[in-house]
Amino acid sequence: MSKQQFKLNVTPRANTGRSASRRLRKVNQIPAILYGKHTNPETLAVDGPEFTRLIKSIAGSASLIELQRKDAKGSSLSFLQEIQRDPITDKYLHVDLQEVKADEKMEIRVRINLVGESFGVKNQSGVLETPNQFLRIRCLPKDLPGFIAVDVTEVKVGETIHVGELKPIAGVEYLDDKNQPVVSCVEPVAEEVAATPAAGAAAPAADAKAAAPAADAKAAAPAADAKAATPAADAKKAAAPAKK
Repeated sequence: MSKQQFKLNVTPRANTGRSASRRLRKVNQIPAILYGKHTNPETLAVDGPEFTRLIKSIAGSASLIELQRKDAKGSSLSFLQEIQRDPITDKYLHVDLQEVKADEKMEIRVRINLVGESFGVKNQSGVLETPNQFLRIRCLPKDLPGFIAVDVTEVKVGETIHVGELKPIAGVEYLDDKNQPVVSCVEPVAEEVAATPAAGAAAPAADAKAAAPAADAKAAAPAADAKAATPAADAKKAAAPAKK
Protein backbone atom coordinates (compact mmCIF):
# COMPACT_ATOMS: atom_id res chain seq x y z
CA MET A 1 0.00 0.00 0.00
CA SER A 2 0.91 3.65 -0.27
CA LYS A 3 3.18 5.05 2.41
CA GLN A 4 0.61 7.80 2.94
CA GLN A 5 -1.92 5.61 4.75
CA PHE A 6 -3.69 6.31 8.02
CA LYS A 7 -6.45 4.78 10.14
CA LEU A 8 -9.71 6.31 11.30
CA ASN A 9 -12.46 4.82 13.48
CA VAL A 10 -15.98 5.37 12.13
CA THR A 11 -19.45 4.51 13.39
CA PRO A 12 -22.50 3.93 11.17
CA ARG A 13 -25.35 6.38 11.85
CA ALA A 14 -28.99 5.94 10.99
CA ASN A 15 -30.30 9.44 11.66
CA THR A 16 -29.66 12.14 9.08
CA GLY A 17 -30.62 15.78 8.63
CA ARG A 18 -29.64 19.05 10.29
CA SER A 19 -31.06 18.23 13.72
CA ALA A 20 -29.29 14.88 13.87
CA SER A 21 -26.02 16.48 12.72
CA ARG A 22 -26.25 19.19 15.40
CA ARG A 23 -26.78 16.54 18.08
CA LEU A 24 -23.69 14.71 16.86
CA ARG A 25 -21.53 17.85 16.99
CA LYS A 26 -22.65 18.58 20.55
CA VAL A 27 -21.01 15.31 21.65
CA ASN A 28 -17.79 15.93 19.66
CA GLN A 29 -18.83 13.76 16.72
CA ILE A 30 -18.58 14.81 13.07
CA PRO A 31 -21.18 13.65 10.55
CA ALA A 32 -19.59 11.98 7.52
CA ILE A 33 -20.55 10.13 4.37
CA LEU A 34 -18.68 7.46 2.43
CA TYR A 35 -19.21 7.32 -1.33
CA GLY A 36 -18.50 4.02 -3.02
CA LYS A 37 -17.88 3.29 -6.67
CA HIS A 38 -19.92 0.08 -6.53
CA THR A 39 -22.05 0.71 -3.43
CA ASN A 40 -24.58 3.22 -2.17
CA PRO A 41 -23.42 6.16 -0.01
CA GLU A 42 -23.05 5.26 3.66
CA THR A 43 -23.66 7.74 6.49
CA LEU A 44 -21.07 7.66 9.26
CA ALA A 45 -19.99 9.46 12.43
CA VAL A 46 -16.37 10.32 13.20
CA ASP A 47 -14.83 11.20 16.56
CA GLY A 48 -13.94 14.93 16.49
CA PRO A 49 -10.61 14.90 18.39
CA GLU A 50 -9.42 11.81 16.50
CA PHE A 51 -10.23 13.43 13.15
CA THR A 52 -8.39 16.62 14.17
CA ARG A 53 -5.27 14.58 14.95
CA LEU A 54 -5.62 12.80 11.60
CA ILE A 55 -5.74 16.08 9.67
CA LYS A 56 -2.62 17.33 11.44
CA SER A 57 -0.79 14.11 10.56
CA ILE A 58 -1.85 14.23 6.92
CA ALA A 59 -0.64 17.86 6.64
CA GLY A 60 -2.23 18.50 3.25
CA SER A 61 -0.88 15.41 1.50
CA ALA A 62 -2.93 13.02 -0.63
CA SER A 63 -3.37 10.07 1.70
CA LEU A 64 -5.19 6.77 1.97
CA ILE A 65 -7.34 6.30 5.05
CA GLU A 66 -8.34 2.90 6.33
CA LEU A 67 -11.79 3.20 7.89
CA GLN A 68 -12.19 0.84 10.80
CA ARG A 69 -15.66 -0.27 11.93
CA LYS A 70 -16.86 -2.42 14.78
CA ASP A 71 -19.70 -3.89 12.73
CA ALA A 72 -19.66 -6.82 10.32
CA LYS A 73 -18.47 -4.70 7.40
CA GLY A 74 -14.98 -4.51 8.83
CA SER A 75 -12.55 -1.98 7.29
CA SER A 76 -12.46 -0.19 3.95
CA LEU A 77 -9.97 1.99 2.10
CA SER A 78 -10.77 5.62 1.26
CA PHE A 79 -9.44 9.13 0.79
CA LEU A 80 -10.70 12.55 1.85
CA GLN A 81 -12.85 14.12 -0.85
CA GLU A 82 -14.18 17.23 0.90
CA ILE A 83 -14.17 18.80 4.37
CA GLN A 84 -16.67 21.43 5.47
CA ARG A 85 -15.71 23.84 8.26
CA ASP A 86 -17.53 26.58 10.12
CA PRO A 87 -16.33 29.94 8.68
CA ILE A 88 -16.43 31.56 12.14
CA THR A 89 -15.36 28.88 14.62
CA ASP A 90 -13.31 26.82 12.09
CA LYS A 91 -14.79 23.63 13.57
CA TYR A 92 -15.35 20.62 11.33
CA LEU A 93 -18.97 20.37 10.18
CA HIS A 94 -19.00 17.48 7.70
CA VAL A 95 -16.61 15.06 5.99
CA ASP A 96 -16.94 13.42 2.56
CA LEU A 97 -14.92 10.25 1.96
CA GLN A 98 -14.42 8.31 -1.28
CA GLU A 99 -14.03 4.55 -1.08
CA VAL A 100 -11.37 2.93 -3.26
CA LYS A 101 -10.34 -0.61 -4.10
CA ALA A 102 -6.75 -1.77 -3.89
CA ASP A 103 -6.88 -3.30 -7.37
CA GLU A 104 -8.75 -0.44 -9.10
CA LYS A 105 -7.37 2.86 -10.36
CA MET A 106 -8.75 5.98 -8.73
CA GLU A 107 -8.90 9.66 -9.67
CA ILE A 108 -7.79 12.20 -7.09
CA ARG A 109 -6.54 15.78 -6.80
CA VAL A 110 -2.98 16.03 -5.45
CA ARG A 111 -1.32 19.18 -4.14
CA ILE A 112 1.67 20.70 -5.98
CA ASN A 113 4.91 21.06 -4.01
CA LEU A 114 7.53 23.46 -5.45
CA VAL A 115 11.10 22.26 -4.94
CA GLY A 116 14.25 24.40 -5.05
CA GLU A 117 14.88 28.13 -5.49
CA SER A 118 14.05 29.52 -8.90
CA PHE A 119 16.88 31.17 -10.88
CA GLY A 120 14.46 33.92 -11.85
CA VAL A 121 13.56 34.63 -8.23
CA LYS A 122 17.13 34.48 -6.97
CA ASN A 123 18.89 36.44 -9.74
CA GLN A 124 16.23 38.34 -11.68
CA SER A 125 13.89 39.54 -8.93
CA GLY A 126 11.10 37.40 -10.42
CA VAL A 127 8.00 36.08 -8.70
CA LEU A 128 6.61 32.53 -8.93
CA GLU A 129 2.94 32.11 -9.79
CA THR A 130 0.94 28.87 -9.50
CA PRO A 131 -2.51 29.17 -11.14
CA ASN A 132 -3.67 25.92 -9.50
CA GLN A 133 -2.58 24.37 -6.24
CA PHE A 134 -3.71 20.86 -7.26
CA LEU A 135 -3.39 18.49 -10.23
CA ARG A 136 -5.74 15.66 -11.15
CA ILE A 137 -4.19 12.23 -11.48
CA ARG A 138 -5.21 8.60 -11.98
CA CYS A 139 -3.39 5.73 -10.30
CA LEU A 140 -3.73 2.62 -8.17
CA PRO A 141 -3.92 3.25 -4.41
CA LYS A 142 -0.45 1.77 -3.94
CA ASP A 143 1.04 4.33 -6.35
CA LEU A 144 -0.58 7.41 -4.81
CA PRO A 145 2.01 10.18 -4.27
CA GLY A 146 1.59 12.47 -1.29
CA PHE A 147 2.49 15.53 -3.39
CA ILE A 148 3.45 16.35 -6.98
CA ALA A 149 7.02 17.63 -6.67
CA VAL A 150 7.88 20.33 -9.25
CA ASP A 151 11.55 21.38 -9.51
CA VAL A 152 11.72 25.13 -10.22
CA THR A 153 15.51 25.56 -9.84
CA GLU A 154 16.15 26.39 -13.53
CA VAL A 155 13.03 28.46 -14.15
CA LYS A 156 13.88 31.99 -15.32
CA VAL A 157 11.72 35.09 -15.67
CA GLY A 158 9.33 34.63 -18.58
CA GLU A 159 9.42 30.82 -18.41
CA THR A 160 6.60 28.40 -17.52
CA ILE A 161 6.42 24.72 -16.63
CA HIS A 162 3.38 22.98 -18.15
CA VAL A 163 1.69 19.73 -17.18
CA GLY A 164 3.24 17.99 -20.20
CA GLU A 165 6.73 18.92 -18.95
CA LEU A 166 6.36 17.41 -15.48
CA LYS A 167 8.65 14.60 -14.44
CA PRO A 168 6.88 11.23 -14.88
CA ILE A 169 5.84 9.33 -11.74
CA ALA A 170 5.67 5.55 -11.91
CA GLY A 171 2.08 4.35 -12.11
CA VAL A 172 0.65 7.91 -12.23
CA GLU A 173 -1.27 9.46 -15.14
CA TYR A 174 -1.82 13.21 -15.32
CA LEU A 175 -5.40 14.06 -16.28
CA ASP A 176 -5.10 17.82 -16.80
CA ASP A 177 -4.39 19.29 -20.24
CA LYS A 178 -0.70 18.94 -21.11
CA ASN A 179 -0.58 22.66 -22.03
CA GLN A 180 -1.98 23.78 -18.69
CA PRO A 181 0.56 25.95 -16.82
CA VAL A 182 1.75 24.60 -13.49
CA VAL A 183 4.15 27.33 -12.38
CA SER A 184 5.47 30.51 -14.02
CA CYS A 185 8.20 33.00 -13.16
CA VAL A 186 7.07 36.54 -13.92
CA GLU A 187 8.45 40.03 -13.45
CA PRO A 188 7.26 41.82 -10.31
CA VAL A 189 4.51 44.37 -10.84
CA ALA A 190 5.93 47.89 -10.43
CA GLU A 191 4.05 50.09 -8.01
CA GLU A 192 2.85 53.33 -9.59
CA VAL A 193 3.61 56.43 -7.52
CA ALA A 194 1.10 59.22 -8.15
CA ALA A 195 2.67 62.68 -8.78
CA THR A 196 2.04 65.23 -6.03
CA PRO A 197 0.50 68.34 -7.58
CA ALA A 198 0.46 70.31 -4.32
CA ALA A 199 3.62 72.35 -5.05
CA GLY A 200 2.69 73.01 -8.66
CA ALA A 201 -0.88 73.90 -7.78
CA ALA A 202 0.24 76.27 -5.05
CA ALA A 203 2.08 78.54 -7.50
CA PRO A 204 -0.99 79.57 -9.53
CA ALA A 205 -2.89 80.11 -6.31
CA ALA A 206 -0.11 82.33 -4.99
CA ASP A 207 0.02 84.22 -8.28
CA ALA A 208 -3.72 84.73 -8.22
CA LYS A 209 -3.56 85.91 -4.65
CA ALA A 210 -0.71 88.31 -5.48
CA ALA A 211 -2.58 89.54 -8.53
CA ALA A 212 -5.63 90.46 -6.49
CA PRO A 213 -4.01 93.36 -4.54
CA ALA A 214 -2.47 94.61 -7.76
CA ALA A 215 -5.87 94.69 -9.38
CA ASP A 216 -7.28 96.42 -6.31
CA ALA A 217 -4.49 98.95 -6.35
CA LYS A 218 -5.07 99.60 -10.04
CA ALA A 219 -8.77 99.99 -9.46
CA ALA A 220 -8.10 102.29 -6.54
CA ALA A 221 -5.94 104.66 -8.62
CA PRO A 222 -8.79 106.27 -10.57
CA ALA A 223 -10.70 106.68 -7.36
CA ALA A 224 -7.75 108.44 -5.78
CA ASP A 225 -7.38 110.67 -8.85
CA ALA A 226 -11.05 111.48 -8.74
CA LYS A 227 -10.82 112.34 -5.07
CA ALA A 228 -7.73 114.47 -5.64
CA ALA A 229 -9.45 116.30 -8.48
CA THR A 230 -12.37 117.39 -6.30
CA PRO A 231 -10.39 119.86 -4.10
CA ALA A 232 -8.81 121.37 -7.23
CA ALA A 233 -12.21 122.03 -8.73
CA ASP A 234 -13.41 123.53 -5.44
CA ALA A 235 -10.34 125.72 -5.26
CA LYS A 236 -10.96 127.05 -8.79
CA LYS A 237 -14.59 127.73 -7.91
CA ALA A 238 -13.59 129.54 -4.75
CA ALA A 239 -11.06 131.68 -6.54
CA ALA A 240 -13.59 133.09 -9.01
CA PRO A 241 -15.08 135.94 -6.84
CA ALA A 242 -11.69 137.23 -5.88
CA LYS A 243 -10.97 137.84 -9.54
CA LYS A 244 -13.85 140.31 -9.80
